[in-house]
Amino acid sequence: MSAYYRAHRALTSGQALRPAEAAQLLAELRRENGEQLADAIAAQLDGTCRRAPGDSAAAYRKKSWTFATVMRVVANIRRLSALPVSPTIPNPRTNGSTA
Repeated sequence: MSAYYRAHRALTSGQALRPAEAAQLLAELRRENGEQLADAIAAQLDGTCRRAPGDSAAAYRKKSWTFATVMRVVANIRRLSALPVSPTIPNPRTNGSTA
């Protein structure tokens, strides 16, 4: 059962989720969405970066560079979507005033 289905069922059933359950459900939903996005990007890229019969060495280098760059982005999407969310609290700033 996907996280999307469970979230939809929880919202439409009228039963309240405990905060821990809701947080876990949202984390699973974010992870699933990140995986789907990464898979879609990789599938879209699969056919565009192959070496064509008429490609020069420079054109192939450009394609391989593009492929490597996009695959790094895909890896970061997968990694970031799997990380737990923690709030980022900025450090308090002081303006140097002693008053």
